[in-house]
Amino acid sequence: MTEDGPLLPWDDIYRGTAEGFSGPVPWNIGEPQPEIARLITAGRFRSDVLDAGCGYAETSLSLAVQGYTVVGLDLSPTAIAAAQAAATSRGLTTASFRVADICSLTGFDGRFATIVDSTLFHSLPVDRRRDYLRAVARAAAPGASFYILAFAKGAFPDGQGPNPVTDEELRETVAEFWVVDDVRPAFVHALLGEQDGANWERDDKGRSMLPAWLLSAHLG
Repeated sequence: MTEDGPLLPWDDIYRGTAEGFSGPVPWNIGEPQPEIARLITAGRFRSDVLDAGCGYAETSLSLAVQGYTVVGLDLSPTAIAAAQAAATSRGLTTASFRVADICSLTGFDGRFATIVDSTLFHSLPVDRRRDYLRAVARAAAPGASFYILAFAKGAFPDGQGPNPVTDEELRETVAEFWVVDDVRPAFVHALLGEQDGANWERDDKGRSMLPAWLLSAHLG
């Protein structure tokens, strides 16, 4: 997908039927992204939490285990069905999931004290970013925290990957609706094979570490 490309067929990707995609989705690592997990451990999350673009919802499930009330939203019915099934099998009653277009989200005005975007932002078409940021700001409670983990520009060879950002691009885009507190270098950890992951270093679990930014903001 190019930097101004169309929305990818996410449900086909999760079902493993999309052209050019095969096997498990590489960003589903069986646990929250380490950058997000560190924020949770540091006490940076407050209920209720919105997990925007939750996918298989490892972040939501981990938060629910710890007693947080979480709503996970995703465009893919396949991902949402898997997330709900996992919550049900684990007896997690404080996590709920819904198929939704996050860019036109309604019905949650002023609810969430924390909003987490773990690899959603760079998946959106560039021309929908503003709608997305406005929608989640409307769903946020006064003083809410907002965290975005997004691929850094240069993470992929030219013409490959989703819509990565520079730190200034991310900061300036988010700042229209949120007070940006920090943008710092980070990593997205992904399950890539030897060939696909050859360009990146690996963590101690053998996962590829792709350059990213971690943005922290709050609702002023």
